[in-house]
Amino acid sequence: QVQLVESGGGLVQAGGSLRLSCANSGRTVSDYAMGWFRQAPGKEREFVAAISRSGSSTYYPDSVKGRFTISTDNAKNTGYLQMNNLKPEDTAVYYCAARETFSGSIVYTRSDRYNYWGQGTQVTVSS
Repeated sequence: QVQLVESGGGLVQAGGSLRLSCANSGRTVSDYAMGWFRQAPGKEREFVAAISRSGSSTYYPDSVKGRFTISTDNAKNTGYLQMNNLKPEDTAVYYCAARETFSGSIVYTRSDRYNYWGQGTQVTVSS
C-alpha cells in the first residue's frame, strides 16, 4: 500500500523559500505521476504543481509559475516542491498526491485524478 508523507512546511517571511518533501513508501516514485495541491482556510483545494511519471513534463498554474518547482528523486523515492519568493497568499496546507499510470508524459491537474494523498503540511508566510 502506498503511503505519502510530507515534510518541510513551516513559517517563513514573505520573499523566503521552503522545500517540501513527499516520501513515497510504495513502489518506486518513477511508477507514479505526482502533484501538489494546497488548501487555505475557507477555500477549496487548489492545484499547485504536477509532474509526469517520467519527469519529462511539468505544469504550474500562473499563480506559482516561475516561483515553484516540482521534482522527483527516484533514488530516494521522494518528490519535492521547491517554493521561492513566497507570498502571504501562499499560506495553506500543502498536500502531495500520486497516481499510478503507464503514461510517462501526462501530467494531472485535477485532484480527482489522484489515487493517493499525503496528510498535509502547513506553510505559513508572514508579511
